[in-house]
Amino acid sequence: MREGVKILEYPNVREALLYKKLRGDKVQCTLCERRCIIPPGERGFCGTRMNIDGRLYTLIYGDLSAVESRPIEIKPFFHFWPGSTAITFSSWSCNFTCPWCQNWHLSKVKPQLEMPHYIDPEEIIRMALANGDEGTCVSFNEPTLLFEYAIDVFKMAREKGLYNTFVSNGYMTLDALRILKDSGLDGLKIDVKGGKEEYKKYNSANVDVVWRNAREAKKMGIHVEIVYLVVTNATDDENLIIETIERHLKELGPDTPLHFTRYYPAYMYHEPPTKIEILEKAYKMARKMGVKYPYIGNVPGHPYENTYCPECNALLIKRYGYRVIKYNIREDGSCPKCKAKIPIVGKYVNKSKSRRWRFVI
Repeated sequence: MREGVKILEYPNVREALLYKKLRGDKVQCTLCERRCIIPPGERGFCGTRMNIDGRLYTLIYGDLSAVESRPIEIKPFFHFWPGSTAITFSSWSCNFTCPWCQNWHLSKVKPQLEMPHYIDPEEIIRMALANGDEGTCVSFNEPTLLFEYAIDVFKMAREKGLYNTFVSNGYMTLDALRILKDSGLDGLKIDVKGGKEEYKKYNSANVDVVWRNAREAKKMGIHVEIVYLVVTNATDDENLIIETIERHLKELGPDTPLHFTRYYPAYMYHEPPTKIEILEKAYKMARKMGVKYPYIGNVPGHPYENTYCPECNALLIKRYGYRVIKYNIREDGSCPKCKAKIPIVGKYVNKSKSRRWRFVI
């Protein structure tokens, strides 16, 4: 295949790590649970993986759409290295079809082979160290698609003492999750996008896969936080929220943070922003049902974006949006008032005076 030979000359085209060879030079991608069967010369659902002469290749190795140094709270991670920053990078496309995607200008764009913006993994680590970041994060579009590149970055980051995180829809295969863990993945934020019907309607996907991966990631020792985007007239039904809280408690337990995030109109979905009263009700239901650390997101200054001790209700971490204003957890990880143990991974990093976003590309 002449075209295939030419494509293989691009630095961002590398053989995929997870796939099976089938009859007739077809291949099956085993990176995400869509498990696309791809004929020669064709791409899978996400558009980032191509069958070239009976082998599967990623088209986006190091083809980055954005690189920034960003606060870890903006992901959001509220119980993971509070106050720190992570070099955050992304590529193109997605394996989901959410009509309200906030980063549609990246996730709805297929990679352009003729115009790759290639950055070596070593350069990402150099940027992180130069910026004074404590870790790395793959975000903006679905990070699973950048799998081969991410694991190379993660291995280098771990050697330099940096943490590694994913901001994901959680639809990777267990094989992919295990390799990510072995390569240095420390934190996984998963967006839960409703229940069975909502996943089927908006993404032609299976919610059980997402909860399975969240559960297994936690068993592997990866720090997990869940975000539930409360979308007006889509995922804001009270019974659906209760169902999500119940599933969260069943799969992950009461100590795992659960964020109820405010939706804003974007891309192809233009219902009004989520009513704050609905978010507040979700928060209160979660507390009543046993979630120790529920949060409200995308409502800067709201008291429910703070961390409170689940035993004595003392204010432990005061936030304003992505900023940590006050940090009142003792060095041994306990509440200063009642001594209850608070599950926080990593140490507090005070960058309040120098905090800013640094755009790299």
